[in-house]
Amino acid sequence: MIKRLPGIFSLSNAIGIDLGTANTLVYLKDRGVVLREPSVVAIHNETRKPIAVGLDAKMMLGRTPGTISALRPMKDGVIADFEISEHMLRYFIGKVAKKNFFTHLNVVVAVPYGITAVEKRAVMDSAFRAGADEVHPIAEPIASALGVGLPVGEPAASMIVDIGGGTTEVAVLSLGDIVYARSIRVGGDELDTSIINYVKRAYNLIIGERTAEEIKMKIGSAVPLEQEMTLEIKGRDAMSGLPKPLYLTSQEVREALMENFNAIIEAVRTSLERCPPELASDLVDRGIALAGGGSLIRGIDKLLSDATGIPVFGGDDPLCAVVNGTGVILQDTRWRGH
Repeated sequence: MIKRLPGIFSLSNAIGIDLGTANTLVYLKDRGVVLREPSVVAIHNETRKPIAVGLDAKMMLGRTPGTISALRPMKDGVIADFEISEHMLRYFIGKVAKKNFFTHLNVVVAVPYGITAVEKRAVMDSAFRAGADEVHPIAEPIASALGVGLPVGEPAASMIVDIGGGTTEVAVLSLGDIVYARSIRVGGDELDTSIINYVKRAYNLIIGERTAEEIKMKIGSAVPLEQEMTLEIKGRDAMSGLPKPLYLTSQEVREALMENFNAIIEAVRTSLERCPPELASDLVDRGIALAGGGSLIRGIDKLLSDATGIPVFGGDDPLCAVVNGTGVILQDTRWRGH
């Protein structure tokens, strides 16, 4: 009871969380981003007890014995495994915020725009069970727009395209709120899956998630490159079952990813078509901002600009856009509830 009486004995910790499909980032008020780790938990299969969380657990993906499973409790931006996500949140919160009887923990957590009320409740319940005293959900498009510095509060249009691990969020904002938004379940994970499927289909080679992610980051592109690249990869031959090397080109990776890129283009075009004319005219001058890890793929800005005829630009730190936005919200409470 004492810690819940404002101003009496209580010490306040305020943190912002970007609970992403691929990575979880935590912002500590007055200190900035203090944690960035993969959203992975390794558990013992019999006891269901966690044995590693974050980076240590990611190193185990695809390499565990039968007694251990390395799991990703987030899927498509929402909680897929409630128990494991709670373990993960508790671990991350414990690393950055000291909690005791006299501490009041205030958490702002970003959630995808398109999730259901049940999915949003699951995120909030996980945060409460992990030790939070107050939980304020915030729509990811608003958080990412604030994080890249867009003037969201002005009576003019701002547009954000946040390509995350599980979803791509496209939103037009004005006067501090969302005018129109779309959330599609296409993100970094879907790009990795497309690469895995292409390599298996074209070469009968089976590769894992980590190899696919490496391919995407090293030679992935959305438009033809001045100098195309080649990368040596290793996997397991689907016919013989033996390890096998392979050289993959950036043209092939681009072909594998094009269906996903087209889905993102369609989401952006639809958002522009649903935008009121006055706001649409603002975007011709202001352009479209990119955020999220997917925005780091070479040429994605040019692809979207060519498809829409509107300038597209990326932020300085797109991976931290959402969590930096939660930091803005921690400082300015008028944004809570959006």
